[in-house]
Amino acid sequence: MATLKGDFTKEDPWRIFRIMSEFVDGFEELSDVKNAVSVFGSAKAKPSTKYYKIAEDTAARLVRSGYSVITGAGPGIMEAVNKGAMNAGGESIGLNILIPTQQIPNRYVTRVVEFKYFFCRKVMFLKYAKALVAFPGGFGTLDELLEAITLVQTDRIDPFPIVVVGKEYWKGLMSWIDHTLVPNRMIEKNDLNIFKLVETPQEVVNIINNFYKK
Repeated sequence: MATLKGDFTKEDPWRIFRIMSEFVDGFEELSDVKNAVSVFGSAKAKPSTKYYKIAEDTAARLVRSGYSVITGAGPGIMEAVNKGAMNAGGESIGLNILIPTQQIPNRYVTRVVEFKYFFCRKVMFLKYAKALVAFPGGFGTLDELLEAITLVQTDRIDPFPIVVVGKEYWKGLMSWIDHTLVPNRMIEKNDLNIFKLVETPQEVVNIINNFYKK
């Protein structure tokens, strides 16, 4: 059986109280967040890279359209998004994860909530989001993106905009989904409509705004 590393106790009943406290603290801290967009992406993206710059621009445009942003509070794409939002005068929220490598919230976060458990943190990303935007990233980004798609697919949450940025980066995964999952009936063709693949910051904003205009 898998064991969670670094737990404050080996007694599962006591761990429940820690999990409950993370949910309570998260709900309490974010209860006033009404118009936010959750954004995911690699912690390894450097400020000089293409997608860092696109993420920063996207966040600024979202703020100018009346949204705040929520990220994982770390470096890379997360930093770019928080930076773009803060510089545009918007609220820049970070949900920081306490992991052994110690992720320190980036300096552009205007409000931070800390979590020990990834699953508690993922609930907050979705509960307080009007939309989800995924930039190029690794396993963490895939985990967050695919869980959101699955929750919409299975009617566990209402449909909402899920936007994937970077056609060149994601083309291999998209081809595999279209040419392997669909023909093998692992998913239905119309499941591909759950998310949109785009290239530019304004496309992200337009998709979200158009969804809510309807």
